[in-house]
Amino acid sequence: MTDENILIVQADSAETSRGWATLGPRRWRCTVGEGGIREDKVEGDAATPAGEYPLRRIYFRNDRLVLPKVRLPARPIAEHDGWCDDPQSPTYNRLVHVPNDWSAEKMWREDGLYDLVVVVGYNDDPPEGEWGSAIFLHVAREDYAPTKGCVAFSQADLLELVPLISPETRLRVLTLPASEAATTPEAEAKALEDFDEKDW
Repeated sequence: MTDENILIVQADSAETSRGWATLGPRRWRCTVGEGGIREDKVEGDAATPAGEYPLRRIYFRNDRLVLPKVRLPARPIAEHDGWCDDPQSPTYNRLVHVPNDWSAEKMWREDGLYDLVVVVGYNDDPPEGEWGSAIFLHVAREDYAPTKGCVAFSQADLLELVPLISPETRLRVLTLPASEAATTPEAEAKALEDFDEKDW
């Protein structure tokens, strides 16, 4: 799989949720979960799950924006759409009709955050335990405030990104912030390999 099919997300530092998303030569500002980026994500921790995941489908508010031509399956959000976040439910981490007997997040929102949503294939094949649900790419708040675990972009940037996503595209969320990437043992070993006495 080429870099053109890997959407890489990395926070700027361990102290901020702001980061960058890169797909091939393109780059966009983004924000991640207020719980940080974690390999051991659980329901309700507001963390963005580290790892690599497929991108499943797109939901959008057709009363608020015109969706460009996309390659993922897409459909408009309806007023009674929700996303189940109750680990005890048989519909956990699935699109559901609300209200119902289980806890669910409303997809039809007034704040515009879900005007455009890309569903991340996290804990969905099948959903298990309490490892988390409703992980999306969606619209960020104007100040790029942290999310509850999703990756968020400005609406303009997300509209630019979605036509580039194909069924082969995968989201790769890196645990190590960019500010620490150059000080890893692997990076130090690489620096030693590249060291030349002429550099003294």
